[in-house]
Amino acid sequence: MLHKTMFSTPVFQPCLKWISRSVLKLLGWKVEGEVPEDLKQCVLIAAPHTTNWDMPFSLMIAFVLDTSLYWVGKQSIFKFPFAGLMRWMGGIPVDRSRSNNMVDATVEQFAQHAELRIMMAPEGTRSEVKEWKSGFYHIAHGAGVPIALGFIDYKNKCGGIKHIFHTTGDYEQDLQEIKSFYKPYFDQT
Repeated sequence: MLHKTMFSTPVFQPCLKWISRSVLKLLGWKVEGEVPEDLKQCVLIAAPHTTNWDMPFSLMIAFVLDTSLYWVGKQSIFKFPFAGLMRWMGGIPVDRSRSNNMVDATVEQFAQHAELRIMMAPEGTRSEVKEWKSGFYHIAHGAGVPIALGFIDYKNKCGGIKHIFHTTGDYEQDLQEIKSFYKPYFDQT
């Protein structure tokens, strides 16, 4: 599953970090929070997921925060001629039409790789949903890794990671706490 990305390409990584910092500054954006140095593994959730601009902004924010990450996306965006580019950007295709066990497969990847941060949209889509997909939680809990609470706030032109959440195994209670963090961002949309 893991492959070389723009975050691990020696010549491109520092250039893309500088470009990301410059573009965000030019657009009037600020990056908040930090990724703790000892946070080698996590599931990073990014919410709310409302536009195709979420991905470029998330990747630029990751560069500014000086962290590498992988992200999951629907398999249809990994088609020729963009498949290689999407993977190089850190993408991992997910076939949402099949009933496959992405949770177990991803938990196994955490067991195999000492450094792995995977970004997911808990809504699973850009469309408004009543319920979040639970996969991000079950991956984090099953792998014994924390959930980094990332956000993009278009109204205030800021984004980042503000909180590291450790699951307890009580999905309903934990989800309520996670959603309470995101409430101000969803109230804007």
